[in-house]
Amino acid sequence: MLVMTEEILRQIQEQAEAAYPDECCGALIGSFASGREREARLILPIDNARESGERYHRFVITPEDFIRAERAARAKGLDVIGFYHSHPDHPAVPSDYDREYALPVYSYVITAAAKGKAGASASWLLRADRSAFEAEEIRTCSHR
Repeated sequence: MLVMTEEILRQIQEQAEAAYPDECCGALIGSFASGREREARLILPIDNARESGERYHRFVITPEDFIRAERAARAKGLDVIGFYHSHPDHPAVPSDYDREYALPVYSYVITAAAKGKAGASASWLLRADRSAFEAEEIRTCSHR
């Protein structure tokens, strides 16, 4: 389960709308609470580094941005627990491309953005054998 405030989810959805028709992306920073439960305490928006003609259906987080996210998390005594991105005019379901580049340890939040308006958000965990994603419940709370 992924726990986050309503404010964090709203921020992700706002970024999906602002980036439309391109994909937005960023890091989820928080803690691995217990077992498979994670708590997102903040997000770190990351510029989609994919070439401009491909950003509408792909995103890239550079190694430098990944390191920046790790450093930002560690500075607060936290971890990178996952990543988020948007799917412009597509459902909040991971693609084969998403699976190919994902790692099993992280939560992956996807927000659908239809015609520039954020819709459903869903979180996914990659199976250890990398064969498929499994849905991960998102529990929101009003504040921490």
